Amino acid sequence: MKQVPIHAANPGPYTGDGNWTYLIPGARPVMIDAGVGHASHLDAIAQASASGPGRVIVTHAHSDHASGAPAILARWPSTTFSKYPWPGQDREIPWQHIDEGTIIATGEGDLNVFHTPGHSPDHIALWHADSRTLFVGDMMQIGSSVFIPASKGGNLTAYLHSLRRLLALQPKLALPAHGPAIEDPAALINYYLEHRHQREVQVLNSLESGLRTVDDITARIYPNLSQGMLPLARESVLAHLQKLVDDGLARQNGDQWAVIS
Repeated sequence: MKQVPIHAANPGPYTGDGNWTYLIPGARPVMIDAGVGHASHLDAIAQASASGPGRVIVTHAHSDHASGAPAILARWPSTTFSKYPWPGQDREIPWQHIDEGTIIATGEGDLNVFHTPGHSPDHIALWHADSRTLFVGDMMQIGSSVFIPASKGGNLTAYLHSLRRLLALQPKLALPAHGPAIEDPAALINYYLEHRHQREVQVLNSLESGLRTVDDITARIYPNLSQGMLPLARESVLAHLQKLVDDGLARQNGDQWAVIS
């Protein structure tokens, strides 16, 4: 399918080289994700479509995907904005709600909305069946696993379920919000599933050895990690602990965790 990747110009410690947004041409262009409102991003949108986007679909409400919506609306007041409903969404924007199964018309054919929670509760992926192309937001990216913010709505059990749903589509191409296009999505999804299984084994072994807190388990699994990255590692360990509870393999008592024998 035809689509124009447009960089959001927001590199940083949590966004890497920055976000990609995607403009699908047509009489009413559809843009996937809103960036963060940088002028260079807006100018690049204008170069791709002088009238701007007719509609912006936000994959989830994290700021690097949604916070550019007010700037887009200010420049192109006729633009409409859509996302999966979430109580914390920006009230400045008159969001149209989309849900699992919503069909979004574009100049390149329909996109089907899949609710893919895990990285965030409101995350969606967009499926173009004719070309077997997936717009995956933060579900996948080359060169890194996906961060699951367990203390802020992330859920590893849901994330793995969402990955398996996308795998069942047998996509030929995945277009992520971070990093290059993914030309073998199935291989990357299978790698993610195996990587998460291996990490789960490490966490479970740590519990079985007598470690009881998130910090102690993090220190064991990530012994040489820089201080700046420790909060991310801690969230990953917490996500795995919560999944073990979901699976009936562990229990929590305050900040203490233990295996269920």
